[in-house]
Amino acid sequence: MIHEGTMSLPTHLTIATRQSPLALWQAEHAKAMLMAHWPELSVELLPMKTSGDKFLNTKLLDIGGKGLFVKELEEALLDKRADIAVHSMKDVPAVLPEGLTLSTMFARENPLDAFVSEAYPSLEALPQGACLGTSSLRRQAQALIMRPDLTIKPIRGNVGTRLQKLASGEYDGILLASAGLERLGLEAKITEVLPESRFLPAPGQGALGIETRRDDTNIQALLAPLHDNASASTVEAERMVNHALGGSCHTPIALFCRPISPDEFQLNALISKTDGSAVIRDQQQGKVPIELAKACIASLEQKGIKEFLNEI
Repeated sequence: MIHEGTMSLPTHLTIATRQSPLALWQAEHAKAMLMAHWPELSVELLPMKTSGDKFLNTKLLDIGGKGLFVKELEEALLDKRADIAVHSMKDVPAVLPEGLTLSTMFARENPLDAFVSEAYPSLEALPQGACLGTSSLRRQAQALIMRPDLTIKPIRGNVGTRLQKLASGEYDGILLASAGLERLGLEAKITEVLPESRFLPAPGQGALGIETRRDDTNIQALLAPLHDNASASTVEAERMVNHALGGSCHTPIALFCRPISPDEFQLNALISKTDGSAVIRDQQQGKVPIELAKACIASLEQKGIKEFLNEI
């Protein structure tokens, strides 16, 4: 056992992870951070194929949404084949299975979206009617708000597969998360980082979270030194609004909470029709992210968000 004060902590940890290069990078990153803090700890990965990985030619919203990327990992936690699972927070549903909790949040990395193109320097520079690749309704809606003339074509697969499809000429440009490209050492592929003023990210984008069994306090003690409070509070605010809106792959919802000074935060929300033809926005500013989330929900309700979502 590893001894920390009066506590005796486990010496071995198993991480459940998807098999994609990006997911494996995230798991290896968590492993390295854990072992840097606990040199006596041994860590192994349990790579798994999730339901979301098995249907790469199908739209996510047709097969059950983003939760399919975490389902098998959560089953491995519940039956104790694994001790923790590392997730990209934008893939984690608002409600977790009974007995599991998000115990740790790493410091958030780049939350913004990236435009990638072989031929055009920016999203705005795409020619009339150009083909833009994304399977995210949120990205689709915001792209069409900026450029209603664009043709949106779904694109699935891991980051490498999507870049290959772009290089083969199937698309004039594609939209990806900046953080994913940066983690894989592919930041040179980014043509344009889309600023939040024009393109809000998904709830939790750029943040890595660790899911554990709720009652596994020894594992949570191992993870505690890796937790970033500021990132956890802003992501929690985004997830709270998303949950209140019933956010899923079926709804174009963009949410971003960030510090704008040492003790002040701003929360921006955008909910749109999939074709970008109608939009509801909200902005809140204050000192406590979770209070901004509550204010945002109340404000959106006053703006008729329930009726708007029913129309969508």
